[in-house]
Amino acid sequence: MALVTAVMAPGNQRTWTVLGADYLPIDAAEEFLEFLRTDGFSPNTVRSYAQSLGEYFQFLELAEATWRDVTISLFAAFRRWLATGTAPGTVMLHSDEAMRSPATVDLRCAAVLSFYRFHYEEHGEECALRLYRVGGRDRGDGGHRELLAHLRRYRRNELRPVFRTRRAAPRLAPIFTPDQVQTVLDGCATFSDGAWHGSVRDRLLFATLHETGMRLGECLGLQHRDFVTGAGGTPYIEIVPRDDHPHGARVKGGHPRRLYISDDLERLYGEYLWQLCDLGAAEVHPPLDEWWVFVNVNRGEPFAPLRPESVYAKVGQLSRRFGESLPEGWTPHWFRHTHATSLLLAGAPIHVVMRRLGHRHVQTTIDRYGWVTEDAELKVLADWRAHAASWQRAEAATS
Repeated sequence: MALVTAVMAPGNQRTWTVLGADYLPIDAAEEFLEFLRTDGFSPNTVRSYAQSLGEYFQFLELAEATWRDVTISLFAAFRRWLATGTAPGTVMLHSDEAMRSPATVDLRCAAVLSFYRFHYEEHGEECALRLYRVGGRDRGDGGHRELLAHLRRYRRNELRPVFRTRRAAPRLAPIFTPDQVQTVLDGCATFSDGAWHGSVRDRLLFATLHETGMRLGECLGLQHRDFVTGAGGTPYIEIVPRDDHPHGARVKGGHPRRLYISDDLERLYGEYLWQLCDLGAAEVHPPLDEWWVFVNVNRGEPFAPLRPESVYAKVGQLSRRFGESLPEGWTPHWFRHTHATSLLLAGAPIHVVMRRLGHRHVQTTIDRYGWVTEDAELKVLADWRAHAASWQRAEAATS
């Protein structure tokens, strides 16, 4: 059976591939995945495509077919197998029970369709045309252009998939209340009697996520030189695209940006930096300025870059400790949603929020957070303006 496995690519980067029954990479799948890697797709995206292709090749083995044997009926059987687990060639006398959501099935199918389109455009594999049609004519009878032809999704001679995949409607972004944010931060470390008690590293991590709206991967990929502090002006963090984090932390989209931060976050970073120096981090990784900010402190290899799994383990600890005081199923990404919501409720223009979050297009921000400004009831949760104003120049964002 086909197997998806992690491998180390040149440059000590982790990636994924699909193995066949002989435990060797399946050439057609690996060529497509290599195209994604060289085209700048993130490791997580490559992993998602690899998982989809792995399931497709598993299905092909069950159907005793090769990927070049694809037909509309075979692909339809694949969709059904994804959704219900029904083996190819099986006739059910009752309705199938769904095992996966329609959105997940569409995601897997979209990856496989991209695989076929790649092999058609790269090698002229005509089997792909069984899953695609050529776009309609741009002109009607008599040589006149059809009404609203310029609004067509598919132009003349453009390939369009026979199986249309639907994009799930955006859900309301889950957010914390300010009190819940404070619970998470104080659950990591508190300051009393002139000293910090607990994990300053963990408090800094969650405080940075909350105050900047960064993704977890962007935060874990920070190096000490990215914190620009102590210059007398407003401190800030530079988001710098890198590809050398050993656990794949990276900047999504590869676009740099600058995020201004509060004096409180600057002081918390300074405290954490002093703790690292006291533990000898500067001697282990000179110059420390070029090393990762978030590293192992108490467990694992000393000062090795922190793994995302360790952050999620901390989330689990906090959830068990505080129970109903924190939302069920919360993740580090909730801080990003809360950050964007806070800024919008405080009156920040949506194009500024777009730049701060690192979205390429303002429509992405509108689709995800456009409902915020219309939901005045959220304002009763807390004084959102004061909450966002606590971040010194937090609404500013420069590229």
